[in-house]
Amino acid sequence: QVQLVESGGGLVQPGESLRLSCAASGSIRHFDVMAWYRQAPGKQRELVANIVGGTSQNYADSVKGRFIISRDNAKNMVYLQMNNLKPDDTAVYYCLARVSIVQGTDYWGQGTQVTVSS
Repeated sequence: QVQLVESGGGLVQPGESLRLSCAASGSIRHFDVMAWYRQAPGKQRELVANIVGGTSQNYADSVKGRFIISRDNAKNMVYLQMNNLKPDDTAVYYCLARVSIVQGTDYWGQGTQVTVSS
């Protein structure tokens, strides 16, 4: 009933930027929590950034000052602006949506590959 589709990944050089998008569709039209996770080869999936409620944002220390998470006016999409990308940012990036910060099902997208390499 809920589908999340990520887009915007690709291959970039260090220092360049990408903007990831996640479109939500289905029976649930509002999520209080939307987030971006990433998983690099051989590593566990980790939280990159989330946005809770209207605008409250949280970022992993490794991306603070470089990444910005935002939502569109209808709150059915979430974006991740990634600036000054570094090789360590290389991973599959996943979108997550949850109805409530305290309970509810986690809905995941299929992931989009981001590769940062010279």
